[in-house]
Amino acid sequence: MEYTKTELMVVAASRELKDNEVVFVGIGLPNLAANLAKRTHAPNLVMIYESGVIGANPTRVPISIGDPALVSGSQSVCSVFDVFAFYLQSGKIDVGFLEGAQVDKYGNINTTVIGTYEKPKVRLPGSGGGCDIASLAKRILMIMPHEARRFPEKVDFITSPGFLGGKWERRRLGLKGGGPFKVITDLAILGFDEETGEMILESIHPGVTVEDVKRNTGWSLKVSGNLKVTEKPSEKDLLILRQLDPKGVYLRK
Repeated sequence: MEYTKTELMVVAASRELKDNEVVFVGIGLPNLAANLAKRTHAPNLVMIYESGVIGANPTRVPISIGDPALVSGSQSVCSVFDVFAFYLQSGKIDVGFLEGAQVDKYGNINTTVIGTYEKPKVRLPGSGGGCDIASLAKRILMIMPHEARRFPEKVDFITSPGFLGGKWERRRLGLKGGGPFKVITDLAILGFDEETGEMILESIHPGVTVEDVKRNTGWSLKVSGNLKVTEKPSEKDLLILRQLDPKGVYLRK
């Protein structure tokens, strides 16, 4: 069964989520990945949204964190303050699922500006809850297109911390969360060195070469000695995924 790069990216991301985990979900591709995981290998996955929805079970693709589809069938609805204070800050979030305009070699995310902060070429939406999630969730998953402009050696602005200048720096600042775990792109799956926190190429998607990935990365990317080829989406994965987004609101990107 044929598939697109975006579908492969979402399926690969869904596989990183485990049953019974609590995941802080965003709208768009993270939402599709989490819902796919819940309908396949992680039926007891608990999805939490920034708007205050706990244990969401949306029956259609939500278009924002305030979409009523998130509330129907959910376990609980509370305030934004409660979500951050009583769930995130208390260490109850296993996975934070984030996107970004830029991510660098240590997993720092930029969603604030392209260029200098004082005179930006592009001004972006900013942090929202991203900084809190990146600082406090037990591990961070990222999903984004793989382009050199999105993968600079150093982001233009650190909106949400990864390992900053290396794992030692995150530890020095006392950030409670475990930091970035995987970056899933339309070319590859990348992890992080256990000692330094530097991004490492772990798996290339079918039909993609190591040179393709390196050419679209803004620094000399290290490659795992156990480099793998990403497993293709199953027919079941694709059928469920296309049912989740029948109009291609996010899958057509």
